[in-house]
Amino acid sequence: MRFEELNIPDKIMEGIRAAGFTECTPVQARTLPEALSGKDIAAQAQTGTGKTAAFLIAVFSRMLQVPQPGHGPSPRALVIAPTRELVSQIAAEAKLLGGPAGFRILPVFGGIDYLKQRDDIAKGVDMLIGTPGRLIDYLKQKVYSLRKTQFLVIDEADRMFDMGFIADLRFMLRRMSSYENRQSMLFSATLSHRVHELCYEHMNLPVQISLTPENITVEQIKQELYHVGKSEKLGLLLGIIRREPEGRYLIFCNTKAAVERIELFLNANGLAASPITGDLDQRKRMKVLSQFKEGTLPILVATDVASRGLHIDGVTHVINYDLPQDREDYVHRIGRTARAGAAGMAISLACEEYVHSLPDIEEYIRQKIPVMPLTDEMIVTDYRRGRPRSRIAAPEKRYHGDKPGSHAKGRGPHRQESRPPRRKDRPAGMGNTPGRPENAGPSRPKRRYPSKNKPGIKP
Repeated sequence: MRFEELNIPDKIMEGIRAAGFTECTPVQARTLPEALSGKDIAAQAQTGTGKTAAFLIAVFSRMLQVPQPGHGPSPRALVIAPTRELVSQIAAEAKLLGGPAGFRILPVFGGIDYLKQRDDIAKGVDMLIGTPGRLIDYLKQKVYSLRKTQFLVIDEADRMFDMGFIADLRFMLRRMSSYENRQSMLFSATLSHRVHELCYEHMNLPVQISLTPENITVEQIKQELYHVGKSEKLGLLLGIIRREPEGRYLIFCNTKAAVERIELFLNANGLAASPITGDLDQRKRMKVLSQFKEGTLPILVATDVASRGLHIDGVTHVINYDLPQDREDYVHRIGRTARAGAAGMAISLACEEYVHSLPDIEEYIRQKIPVMPLTDEMIVTDYRRGRPRSRIAAPEKRYHGDKPGSHAKGRGPHRQESRPPRRKDRPAGMGNTPGRPENAGPSRPKRRYPSKNKPGIKP
């Protein structure tokens, strides 16, 4: 199906052509006719199938067709997504598709200028895209209202549950106009029982669309599995990348510490790589993602914070350096490659620490991951491990004793060196101060005060 066959306004068609879209993907062909007619949608679709464009085209088209409810602090459309990266991706695509129509589109999420975002919302927007936390923050401050919002989109609904955002999501939905007075769309990788409950409570008889094929994973992804010892994983990783040096690699680890270790290792061996983890500064994170998307950075090392919501074209290889412990995370990780019909490769390294999750993953994807033979030639041994990042040295401690931990005043070497030498040529009782007059007499005895701690002595 071509987009020209649908009831899409000319201004939105300009944005579609600017984005280079001509043929509808399966999820777009199934959801757009229903959404353009004003029906609520609850769609289950694989990642990388074009669902973001599907709901943006539908919402923008409806915004041009449905009268605006008058001026006020309510955005006409609200898009809620679980991660900052996904919000940024949706906003970029929204500005491309909705730009010719002149819509004011604003992404809001943590890690960037708080007051600037607040001022931009207060000026009024047509589409507000954000993460639950930041959206609720401004909502509680009454920077904007949801009472007149006409369109609602919840993206990655199952991820909202996984990340604990469901209470925040319900908080916002209860402050919106009745579901009969708005059009709602929900997209999720899985339509679980909890997602169905959310649809029943806050949507108006949504049309349920499932596009999950027999194979959970995309057919264009070639999957490989290597059973390897933990001590040999670094050498095998380096061998895989050197085998195809022109590829663009997205490497997943289970922990932040592993991400930092792999990044240092790759850089030490002449491969440009950068990390992306949950606690990375937002501006730095966006810069790293921008470099990876542009192709100037060939390798990105990440935790599962990047497994969903990253729409990056041209990723040739996804490497599970650590096999994920959650079977759904495996699907979302490898879904970062083979996007928009392109081919891709997913390579998993199963070591003794994480191999126990393999049977659960294979049961979920309904197929066995092909096990590849491992030879000694594939494992690089002459590599550099990489040094940890230098840290600011702590100031040198000055101990008041003869050894660390001793606090006896006046007993440390530096105290002894700072004292003036005792003058042996002076008579007894004359004191130790150099230059004291000969007729000064004996030095004044030290005055003693009664101790409050000794019994029998009154202060």
